[in-house]
Amino acid sequence: MTQTREHRALLAVDIAHSAGRGDVALHRIREALSRALAESFELSGVDWHASLRDDLGDGMRVTTPPGTPKTRLIHPLVHDLTARLRAHNRLAAPPARVRVRIALHAGDVCLGPRGQVTGRPLEVLARLLDAAPARAALARAPEAVTASLLVSQPFYDDTVHHGYPGIEPEAFRRVSLAEKEYTADAWLYLPGHEGVPRVSGPAGAPAQAGPGEPKMINKASGNGVVYATQNGTQNIHHGRR
Repeated sequence: MTQTREHRALLAVDIAHSAGRGDVALHRIREALSRALAESFELSGVDWHASLRDDLGDGMRVTTPPGTPKTRLIHPLVHDLTARLRAHNRLAAPPARVRVRIALHAGDVCLGPRGQVTGRPLEVLARLLDAAPARAALARAPEAVTASLLVSQPFYDDTVHHGYPGIEPEAFRRVSLAEKEYTADAWLYLPGHEGVPRVSGPAGAPAQAGPGEPKMINKASGNGVVYATQNGTQNIHHGRR
């Protein structure tokens, strides 16, 4: 069987605190989430029916059609989705209310003849979806906040960083992830919440810096000397190339 490799934008969503609600409530929650996703995709100009969808049990993974503008997955899609979930929650009994974690990433995936999607980008997406900072931020946010969004660094660089209309870089906070074998920076956002998300690091470490805040980073020279810099990058130069 042949496989093709294509660059695709990826979205994953997981229902928070779904365990213990019972089959009836979970069925209604999944139904409400699926309907809201489909409507938000169509409103955003992303073809829901042409997207490849995988059931994750308590959520869903969506591989968008080729050529999908990545910015649309943040605005208007995520913003519209969270508004629809708020509208659902206003009329729903507590067991049927929906709060979700959302992850966004993009990369070259393998597409099978029957619509199977595989590849390293899906592993990264799974780590983002399950990341502790996103769980913690949503847990301490007001109930009116229906979602946390975590985007990978490459996705952020292509979208949020540029400040396109409807996307506010100052509302995102950089967090460091160490999930299984995946270690990287990502960017956390709480749609509908004023200010940057509050996140506690491991063992009471301070929160990671946002775009407008200083962040201490080590800079190593080729002579083995390490300098402390703010809002910089780590540059390591070797004597021979």
